[in-house]
Amino acid sequence: MIFAGTPDFALASFEALVESGRTPVAALTQPDRPAGRGKKLTASPVKQYAEQQGIEVMQPVTLRDADVVSELEALRPDLLIVAAYGLILPQNVLEIPTHGCLNVHASVLPRWRGAAPIQAAILAGDATTGISLMAMTAGLDCGPVFHTAEVTIGDDEAAGDLHDRLASLGGATLVEHLDDIVAGKLVAVEQDESLATYAPKIQKQDAAIDWTLPAPELARRVRAYNPFPGAFFYAGETRIKVWRATAVNNDAEPGAVMQSDRDGIVVACGAGALRLDELQLPGKRRAPAREFAGQFELAGTRLV
Repeated sequence: MIFAGTPDFALASFEALVESGRTPVAALTQPDRPAGRGKKLTASPVKQYAEQQGIEVMQPVTLRDADVVSELEALRPDLLIVAAYGLILPQNVLEIPTHGCLNVHASVLPRWRGAAPIQAAILAGDATTGISLMAMTAGLDCGPVFHTAEVTIGDDEAAGDLHDRLASLGGATLVEHLDDIVAGKLVAVEQDESLATYAPKIQKQDAAIDWTLPAPELARRVRAYNPFPGAFFYAGETRIKVWRATAVNNDAEPGAVMQSDRDGIVVACGAGALRLDELQLPGKRRAPAREFAGQFELAGTRLV
């Protein structure tokens, strides 16, 4: 077995496999990337764990390289398990493992195929989401599904918290059903293409707050972009991040700061208003609204 994954979401499945006695012969993960303020070259969570466990690490820039394909073939894997790997698997790689390639995906497919299913579920106001164990094909998250596990999305749940719950669920679900999948006891069911939705990769600019939008939608955006990239707005030249917010009733011109004092900060939206509960100035730590109001003057201003 080979495991392919890169971030913390993948690490949960990787750890679950190893802890259950199913140690992969190798781990595929993205090349080291610059990270942090110093932009120091940093190994992925999957690589760090693999090295701790003495598991061979492979970090190809692409899987379309003939030498990389030959290396994978030489390992003669019976299965390739993928979770948030980040590289496209071409058809010749999909055909290498005896039992094919299995993907741990953070949504109940066919809803939210693509790179950011957790954020997409929150943005859309979905009541539930979950994990899918999917047989990989050449298309984007469109292979048949062996098993799904659902969870309820909390009314105030941020993407980071939901990510952690789904990562844990993904590892547990994978370990619980892996043997039955390999043994052919679980039959994969084709997805209904008419129900498919797409969750594109998040861009930093997506998190900019547009005060003309309804307050409930903006509250979901704040949750969806917490912790990355962090919802934000500008007050003059100052870029302010919003980490927690609540939709409330109000009626004023969008962007008007209705209140900014120790009792809270309220900004009018296209419909209703957004109560900003936790904010952050550049170079400062996150602060509750009552503390932030003393750090930065917003009262009486109009945000655009």
